[in-house]
Amino acid sequence: MLKNVLVALDGSEIGERVIQSLNDLVLASDAKVILCHVFPTTESERELPADRPQPESSKFPDFYIEKQLLAYKEQLLFDSELELVTGDPAVEIIRLANIYKADLVVIGSRGLTGMKRIVLGSVSTQVMEEAHCSVLVVKPEKS
Repeated sequence: MLKNVLVALDGSEIGERVIQSLNDLVLASDAKVILCHVFPTTESERELPADRPQPESSKFPDFYIEKQLLAYKEQLLFDSELELVTGDPAVEIIRLANIYKADLVVIGSRGLTGMKRIVLGSVSTQVMEEAHCSVLVVKPEKS
């Protein structure tokens, strides 16, 4: 029975399908679900010296994502908590899965193919290959 489930959400429309799929799973009565979002670190932020003032970035996207995760939390049939982190999405998802000793990671796939997949990479593929637990990849509906 699944006790610890990490759900990675990126703010895209696939999030609704991920939450629906999660609610369809059979979890332990005391299961812990962690809804997470990783804010990618931009190259420019990595190159700034730590002793210099950081430029003001818009906090609106952060607020929107947190609000969206709270709305998803309300839709869940079990207890959950939120994790908002910054970094490389695949690396942070795997790190959180290890911290929470996840039995399962649930992640959406944007369905990138061809050059887009090569250039942008696939977070879900990297998580599947490197996570130490099972990974459920929720794909977008076919149009």
